[in-house]
Amino acid sequence: MLEMLGQGLMLATQWQVLLFLLLGVVVGIIVGSLPGLTSTMGVALLLPLTFAMEAATGILFLIGVYFGSMYGGSITAILINTPGSPAAAATVLDGYPMTRKGEAYKALQISTLCSSIGGFISVLVLILVAPQLAAFALRFSAPETFALALFGLSIISTLSSGSMVKGLISGFAGLLLATIGLDPISGITRFSGDSLHLLGGISFIAVMIGLFAMSEVFRMMEGSSAVRAATGQMVKTVKDKAGLSWKEFKSLIVTLLRSTGIGTGIGMIPGAGADVAAFVAYNEAKRFDKDPEGFGKGSLKGVAAPEAANNSLTGGAMVPLLTLGIPGDAVTAVLLGALLVQGLQPGPMLFENNGPLVYTLFIGMLLANVLIFVIGWSCIRLFTRILSVPIGLMIPVILVLCVVGAYALNNQFFDVIVMFLAGMLGYAMKRYDFPVAPLVLGMILGPMMESNLRRALIMSQGSLEIFYTRPVTAVLLLLALATLLSPLFKWLRTRRP
Repeated sequence: MLEMLGQGLMLATQWQVLLFLLLGVVVGIIVGSLPGLTSTMGVALLLPLTFAMEAATGILFLIGVYFGSMYGGSITAILINTPGSPAAAATVLDGYPMTRKGEAYKALQISTLCSSIGGFISVLVLILVAPQLAAFALRFSAPETFALALFGLSIISTLSSGSMVKGLISGFAGLLLATIGLDPISGITRFSGDSLHLLGGISFIAVMIGLFAMSEVFRMMEGSSAVRAATGQMVKTVKDKAGLSWKEFKSLIVTLLRSTGIGTGIGMIPGAGADVAAFVAYNEAKRFDKDPEGFGKGSLKGVAAPEAANNSLTGGAMVPLLTLGIPGDAVTAVLLGALLVQGLQPGPMLFENNGPLVYTLFIGMLLANVLIFVIGWSCIRLFTRILSVPIGLMIPVILVLCVVGAYALNNQFFDVIVMFLAGMLGYAMKRYDFPVAPLVLGMILGPMMESNLRRALIMSQGSLEIFYTRPVTAVLLLLALATLLSPLFKWLRTRRP
């Protein structure tokens, strides 16, 4: 192993490999920060450029795009309340409130540190225990995936910092929206109103852009004195460049490590995705924190947890890809195609037949996370200059980003209409104190939960026994129940004399 690591280090540090890795990371950060341009889209669009490259150079270029885009989504999420990717939707919850408090510089520092450290640790896990972790991931089938989705959905109870009823209403609205389109098992059309645009369902990315970004445009267009005052204070404090202190970073270490473990573990489960990892990590950070009420108001841990989780998912998702040939998410499915184009068959024999190349990829992944830190940290001041743009110019810029991002999803104007409608809905929800995050979570996890529930019942021929006789499923369901009931337990404790 040490010998192959040495060979991998020599290959990965060749100037042309490093150059394309750097280019991939930069492109990835740009792609991730633009609303609507997902990691999958970025990697898929750039895949043809790698056909004429050497195997290591081409694959590491795409890996750089993948890793960089995971980090890039947090930049606009923190600065202008516009998650560049679904994985950054959880970062908005505390990242943008930090910006409103004048702590954008500190929020970006936390995002950069936790993203690069989380990703780096997940790659170390990939190098050391990939085969064992892949074997565990194979134990996840429909019942376990349903239980994981339900556990993720139970986070609604912690995302509803105000009224629990309003949080549940928001979550159920997301679940209802997720049922529009084709039935995942039978293929029957549901709630589409005979519209061809709705056969594939409502794009949750278009809805997410509308709920978070377009609603913010409407809020800015109100022109209230409160908005102008908040914006002025935000810019003034950013110019002071109040950075992250060593004491504050030490307080984030436990959250960082826990969220990295969550992201790596969920990354190994095919189909779960970075958005699930980010929300689960956010929930666990809030659950274990001494001040859970501070989440949603600019908590440092509320930024650290989702950023560590969604970036550590990258290493976890590579585990089943390289060891078993099973992609962990949509991006690794594209990377599987890139490997096959280069004449490489992922699986156990990949390590046997192409050992030096595999370890070149490992070293390249570690270097990609180092580059994310270097580029991100050195550009924080540049990123924060966005906030010095007058609000009169900021509104059309965000509006253009929203329209382009929504249209770029499927090259259809219908998605732009969905985005505007979601923006109006998000504006109304914020006006009447309905939390937006549960709606997004319901749309993300609804299809995953429904399809796997029905597959599990088909496996068991309709028997519910399958959910409590399988250990992993039973544990996840118990965790989901405990999370849902945690506000009730908390209320009962406060009622005691």
